[in-house]
Amino acid sequence: MRVLGVDPGLTRCGVGVVDGVAGRPLSMVGVGVVRTPADTDIAERLVLVERGIEQWLDEFQPEFVAVERVFSQHNVRTVMGTAQASAVAMLCAARRGLPVALHTPSEVKAAVTGSGRADKAQVGAMVTRLLRLDAPPKPADAADALALAICHIWRAPATNRLQDAVAAHRRATAPHAAARSTGTRIPALRPGGTQKGTS
Repeated sequence: MRVLGVDPGLTRCGVGVVDGVAGRPLSMVGVGVVRTPADTDIAERLVLVERGIEQWLDEFQPEFVAVERVFSQHNVRTVMGTAQASAVAMLCAARRGLPVALHTPSEVKAAVTGSGRADKAQVGAMVTRLLRLDAPPKPADAADALALAICHIWRAPATNRLQDAVAAHRRATAPHAAARSTGTRIPALRPGGTQKGTS
């Protein structure tokens, strides 16, 4: 699978594309940042982020987009800008019908380094090792975007199995749930597969 990881931000929005499947060696396809001037109006900056992400989607044609889930921080101004950039990334993906996954920073760190408390240097070092790069991607936002893509590739099989199990459970219980809501009695099946009360 090919995943575009997005580490959202207004000044620097990290983007990274990784190819691979769980259990196999991964390869980096592209990495970089979408930058916007800090002295520009917020609306214009969001347009610039959108254009940048659209260019990455056009060039690399990912199958999935993984975005860092934004959490509240003490600096409300910073988290607002991050959340807005995150929304732009999700919008760009959804407009193309691409599945979007949100991963928390702790999930990404744990997936890549084995510890949910790893610092940026540790994440960068593991991304470099996992993708067999000569040096850690700079700035850290770019390395974080690659880490998001790696996290999604590794977590996708388990997530898909869970979603399939939930969907199967819903399909199995749907007739009974519908019957309860309408008051209809569903005949029980005999061991031979015939309904009770039938010949």
